[in-house]
Amino acid sequence: MSNAREIIIRPIITEHTYDLMEHHTYTFEVAKTANKIQIAKAVEEIFNVKVVKVNTLSVKPKKKRVRMAQGLTRSWKKAMVTLKDGDSIEIFAS
Repeated sequence: MSNAREIIIRPIITEHTYDLMEHHTYTFEVAKTANKIQIAKAVEEIFNVKVVKVNTLSVKPKKKRVRMAQGLTRSWKKAMVTLKDGDSIEIFAS
């Protein structure tokens, strides 16, 4: 994974992530195979900010059913990226 756009898939925008933004922490969906170092470099490259810390977690699939058919939602990886004080990502500012 060399391309930063392949590592960072999309931002996660919820009420909880907006509260985390006050502490310079931004949440992204990332590629399942990406590690913390790759995620930090990708965020720094895309948004021109300094990353202090990266926390990751794998979101497990949940059981869902439609009538008689039972299945699972997809599994994915979440990364919470903490930036240096004073840095911010302008996509979220609105």
